[in-house]
Amino acid sequence: MKSQTDLLSVIHSYGTDEQCRAYLTDLRWPQGIACPACKSAKISRLTKREVYDCDSCRYQFSTLSGTIFHDTHLPLTKWFFAVYIMCESRKGVSANQLKRMLRVSYKTAWYLCHRIRYAMAELSPEKLDGTVEVDETYIGGKPKRGGSKPNKRGRGTPKEIVIGIRQRGGDLRFFHADDVKSGTMARYIRENISQDVDVIMTDDFPVYPAAIAKAGVLRPHWTVKHSINEFAVGDLHTNTVESAFSLLKRGIIGTWHQVSAKHLASYLDEMTWRFNNRKNPYLFRDTMLKLIQSDNIEYKQLTKAA
Repeated sequence: MKSQTDLLSVIHSYGTDEQCRAYLTDLRWPQGIACPACKSAKISRLTKREVYDCDSCRYQFSTLSGTIFHDTHLPLTKWFFAVYIMCESRKGVSANQLKRMLRVSYKTAWYLCHRIRYAMAELSPEKLDGTVEVDETYIGGKPKRGGSKPNKRGRGTPKEIVIGIRQRGGDLRFFHADDVKSGTMARYIRENISQDVDVIMTDDFPVYPAAIAKAGVLRPHWTVKHSINEFAVGDLHTNTVESAFSLLKRGIIGTWHQVSAKHLASYLDEMTWRFNNRKNPYLFRDTMLKLIQSDNIEYKQLTKAA
């Protein structure tokens, strides 16, 4: 697919399983079908069974073999529509909404969403450089009886910690963290920020100076003093990463409504993949490529006790 995808083109181009299979074949083997076992291009097609037979090693395979679609009982058309909807829904889409749109059970819709999120995860993203902002936020938690608000940093409330790192004009990273100790923050900074970064900007949470030192980043660290209601001094601010936090919270509050701690990381993967590709006209194609290359995740693995 060399053109941008919209809803009408998805309906027109992928309205049958045959069209979906043909598209997946083109994505998987752009240079021509090759045997997954021996890489031979000498292939015979067994049309009635929708499989290929390798003339060299006699291995039989299909377009779906070894992909997330292998042995799926859901029509490929519904997979394609679900992928498109998740790619184009800026604040995400709930499993209940997909259930109604695709005419499937809630269990099927929930499992489908998580399999797509699992494929969206970036395994080896490039490190961020330039001007990078680091901040933390807290997800969930309920007010105590009597109407008192949950503590911002989660003391005494069941809040989950999300660390955000965003390069201005570049990519975003979200992480579900166990704590905000300097060692934990240092690990995320070391793994995601280049040593050649121009400057790191944070608020005045006292953990950051020690975390940046432990990470070994020998670059300027600028601090905006939120504790005295200072939110921007010229280019010094963390508004860029905070805007991404705002989008995440709107997704949780307005779309998903409730996200368990166990699965929070997968929702973060979905949000960052979509956010980092927000200007990519080929987001649907690139997401389908990730699904083809992704391992499958079983339902029992998703539902087992944490």
